[in-house]
Amino acid sequence: MLQSHTPDTIRAPFANYVHGVEIPAGYRLLVCSGQVGVAADDTIPEDAEAQADRCFANIAEILRSADMSAGDVVRLNAFVTDRAHLAAYMRARDRFVGARAPASTLMIVSGFTVAELKVEVEALAAGKAR
Repeated sequence: MLQSHTPDTIRAPFANYVHGVEIPAGYRLLVCSGQVGVAADDTIPEDAEAQADRCFANIAEILRSADMSAGDVVRLNAFVTDRAHLAAYMRARDRFVGARAPASTLMIVSGFTVAELKVEVEALAAGKAR
């Protein structure tokens, strides 16, 4: 069983995440490369929230291919190109993770290799051994 750690001796998280997630022995780890807001048909939504939704949809497909789900995600690393995109990203993230929040980092970056992209998300998941 994955265990969240958010000690009351340090400041509470700023949003829907935990400070640490303990992965017990015997779990499989899945490391997802950064996913961007590009659909399989190469379309890119204009707004940051739709791009973030696409990032999480891509991650969900990767998880599914390993017999895992969003509930197995223990860490997210996210990158947005402007402070104005933070709220949109967080709404999409919160829909994806639901009530079981992972550890999380969010950074503002100057851009990505494709100028239209506004969001990229990496994920680390831990699933029970098969």
